[in-house]
Amino acid sequence: MIYLDNAATTKMFEEAVGEYKKYACDLFYNPSAFYRQGVEVLKCINDARKSLIQKLDAGCGDIIFTSGATESNNLAVFGSKRNGNWNYIFSMGEHPSVFNAAKELERQGNKVFFVSLQENGEIDYSQLESLVDEKTRLVSVMHISNETGAVNDIKRISQIVRKKSKALIHVDGVQAFNKIEFSLKEFDIDFYTISAHKFHGPKGVGALYVKNKNNLKNIIFGGGQEENYRSGTENVAGIMAMKWANEQIDVKRNFEKTLKLKKLMESVLLKDEKVKIVKSASPYILSVSYSGVNGETLARALQDEGVLISTGSACSTKKAGNRILENMGFKKSRIVSSVRISFNAYMEEDDIKKAGEIILSCAKKLALLQV
Repeated sequence: MIYLDNAATTKMFEEAVGEYKKYACDLFYNPSAFYRQGVEVLKCINDARKSLIQKLDAGCGDIIFTSGATESNNLAVFGSKRNGNWNYIFSMGEHPSVFNAAKELERQGNKVFFVSLQENGEIDYSQLESLVDEKTRLVSVMHISNETGAVNDIKRISQIVRKKSKALIHVDGVQAFNKIEFSLKEFDIDFYTISAHKFHGPKGVGALYVKNKNNLKNIIFGGGQEENYRSGTENVAGIMAMKWANEQIDVKRNFEKTLKLKKLMESVLLKDEKVKIVKSASPYILSVSYSGVNGETLARALQDEGVLISTGSACSTKKAGNRILENMGFKKSRIVSSVRISFNAYMEEDDIKKAGEIILSCAKKLALLQV
C-alpha cells in the first residue's frame, strides 16, 4: 500500500509511540497534582512548550496545549472576540475549523468579511488591505492551504494589517509547521496553530502559540489548567510524543527530499496531456485533475490498486463541491476531476514513481469507460 494522503494525517514515529507509552504507563501522573511525581511531569510538559517555542523561533510568547488544530483555531477565533462594533476578517481558503467558526461569528450577528483567493491559491492581498480598518478585531489567514499547497505570504499580511489597524492576527499553521522553514519573529503575528498528527506525532493533541495572553480569553471552563486558558487535564502522553516528533524533524532536509518526490510525481503524471496540476510552493501537497474523470471515482478505484489519495480535506469530504478551488476560479469540470496527493519526507522514490504510473493507468481506464 502506498499512502499519499499525508495532508490528512501522518504515520506516527514508532519512537514517538514509545514516548507516548512511557508517559501513559510509567510517568502517568497528573501534572496538577502537588506531590513530587506530578510536579516532575509538569516540568516535562513545560519543557515541551520550550521545545515548540524554539522550533517556531518565536523568541517570546506562550504555548497552550489543546486537543488539536480544531480546538486551537476555535480558541484563537472565539477567545479573541470582544463585545462592541468590531469586524473580523478571514480568507475563503480556510480549513473548516476556521471557516465554520467565522460563519458562526457571522450567525451571532458579528460583522465578518471574507477575502477572496487568487488563481494561484494565495489570498488577494489588495482586497485584504481594502477591508482592514481600525475596527478590525481579528484577521485569520492560513499559512499553507491544505487543499492546494499554496503558501500565503504571512509577513506581507502582517505588514498590511499593522499599517492600518491594531487587529490581532491568527495563522493556521497546520500544514506549515515542521514542513517549511520560517520564523515567527519575522511574521509579527499573535496566534499560530499547530497539530501533532500532521508531523508524525499522535492524534488528539495540538497547540496554540500565543504572543500575549492578555489578548485571549478561555472558551472552555473547568479546573483552570493551562493557566486557565484551556481547562481539562493535559494529555501528557500526547504532548510528550509531540515533543519527541518535533525534535526529530530536520525541516530543511525534509523539505528538499519531499520537493524531489513531488517533482518526480509531477514528471510521471504530466506524461499524459489530460493531467493538470496546480502549481504551489509547498512540496507536501499536489492538487491534480484528470480531464473527464471524476476525482472521487478515481480515488476509490485507486484503493483497489493499493494507492491512497483523497479528493480534498478529510474534514470536509462529506460536503459537495470544493470551496477553495471554486474561489480560485476553476471550472466545475476541473473541480469535479480534482484529487489531492500529499507526501511525507520518509517515502521512497520508487513508490512515488509506481504510484504515479498506477494513477495514470486507473485514470485512463476510467476515461475509456465514460466514452
